Amino acid sequence: MSRKKITVVGAGNVGATTAQLLALKQLGDVVLVDVVKDMPQGKALDMMESRPIQGLEVNLTGANSYAPTRNSDLVIITAGIPRKPGMSRDDLLEINAQIVKTCTEQAVKYSPRSIIIVVSNPLDAMVHVAAKVSRFPKHRIMGMSGVLDSSRFRCFIAMELDCAVEDVSALVLGGHGDTMVPLIRYASVSGIPITELIPRKKIEAIVKRTRDGGAEIVKLLKTGSAYYAPASAAVEMAESILKDKKRILPVCAWLNGEYGVKGCFVGVPVMLSARGVEKVIQIKLDPAEKAAFRKSVQHVKSLVKKIGAMLAAL
Repeated sequence: MSRKKITVVGAGNVGATTAQLLALKQLGDVVLVDVVKDMPQGKALDMMESRPIQGLEVNLTGANSYAPTRNSDLVIITAGIPRKPGMSRDDLLEINAQIVKTCTEQAVKYSPRSIIIVVSNPLDAMVHVAAKVSRFPKHRIMGMSGVLDSSRFRCFIAMELDCAVEDVSALVLGGHGDTMVPLIRYASVSGIPITELIPRKKIEAIVKRTRDGGAEIVKLLKTGSAYYAPASAAVEMAESILKDKKRILPVCAWLNGEYGVKGCFVGVPVMLSARGVEKVIQIKLDPAEKAAFRKSVQHVKSLVKKIGAMLAAL
């Protein structure tokens, strides 16, 4: 049985970490692509040389062109300019839209049957760009957002309670940014609602820290943005797709009437399978959650509108 083939576009911190995690999980052979001459080749060779120590039977290839990515099963787009302190994800809109446009054009030229996961920021808008450029069926294109945001939410809950993080379940909906919607009602520890375990004010602080999770890391790093957690989130999605695990995960997916939203990519829980987004999982939201989700959707639509002229030309 032949191994799966995965393309990672962008060999910076997020892309290189994604490639390494994919290899460590032996999810398939990885092609790491970047425009910087020799850099992806060097990183891929370094990872290859770790294989005897790790006992890995996968290949990693670095490239500056897309020809070696031919017939990939999965494409993960991480390319883009990272945030600097004081910047929001939205500040990256126009420059990263052009980068994602070019990357998507090349990736789909060589892998027309692939599934695409977008990681580049501002995430939700970049998924719209990749969808328009690729012209793929909507179930084969998605964004990494909710898995990361939910992981941060879970992490902060576990830190507050000093409990095992594996016992914490939590869910974040909406756009990947300041308007994301961490759902307090659906957060629990071994089935116990967090409202039974953590005072309300502490929960509100955790929700705020979740929303500001990326900015907190940017401020600390000063010269870049988060990459370990985003890469881990992308790989969790990749594993569910490549192994047809049908996991229920929150991702940026196309809505066609679900949650009262039509014609928009935004963060919701979905079933991820070998098909891509197998189906959108609809959960009941209370009035406050609905209002917050609508606000998040409107923000995503406003970002997409800003690059409307570019999208209209595609």
